[in-house]
Amino acid sequence: MSYYKILGLEKEPFSTSPDPEFFYLSQEHKAALYRLRIAVKLKRGLSVILGDIGTGKTTLARRLFKVVKEEEKALFYMLLNPAYDSQNEFLSYLLELFGLKSPNASPTTVGYLKEIEKFLFQKSVEEKNTVVLLIDEAQKLTEPCLETLRTILNYETNEYKILQLILMSQMELLPRIRSLKNFWDRIALKYVINPLDEGETKEMINFRLSQAGYNSRYPIFKDEAISEIYNFTQGYPRKITMLCHDSLEQLIMRKKEFVDKDLVKELVEKEKKLSAIEV
Repeated sequence: MSYYKILGLEKEPFSTSPDPEFFYLSQEHKAALYRLRIAVKLKRGLSVILGDIGTGKTTLARRLFKVVKEEEKALFYMLLNPAYDSQNEFLSYLLELFGLKSPNASPTTVGYLKEIEKFLFQKSVEEKNTVVLLIDEAQKLTEPCLETLRTILNYETNEYKILQLILMSQMELLPRIRSLKNFWDRIALKYVINPLDEGETKEMINFRLSQAGYNSRYPIFKDEAISEIYNFTQGYPRKITMLCHDSLEQLIMRKKEFVDKDLVKELVEKEKKLSAIEV
């Protein structure tokens, strides 16, 4: 039997999969989501969301996808690993993503771009769709690929951009795009997601437990345990999730009733030792 069923839960509360149902909206995430929705609705073009590893960018992308599909007449495309060696390889994948065929047997960069421009005008202008392309892990984009995106962002009507492009990236992308003035000047929204504070860490843990079906008035995680979790993770959602998962497993194995400070400290020490060995 899975540990979460032993605890009276209906689902796994601390999976690291980007499930929008378990996405705790901190103040940072609420602000990012709200501003992205406005940017998409107004068809402003390019938005860039930055954050360190584990701050919840990928799950935010899934949440945005759900919200936009519910609110807009939208075509939403997601590119999750944009590691392409050449401009034409990148363009070829974009055509495939949009459901298009290569213009001919030996397509050129210009040929690819014409097909994409024609597609965007048809879907956005003629059929009145909001066309959204979200690229996760955007720090993997090469300079030629960024230049390709800059070119595509030139496609517009007198009123709006016909492609709503959202880049989700680690912080390392920031100095690169700052140096590309023609690209930097096209960014309509820039936002950096910061980690949670201690209060939000507690709210996130309780939220995920609630979403998984926990309804007892007695908390599984004592406040002292949550403080230890926050001190170790520094508010990074992915780290919080992984430590909470390990804590619940140990709770079951040791037949304890709640997660306390000592249990978390023990897990943290083990994690620190493993990290030292890996280094």
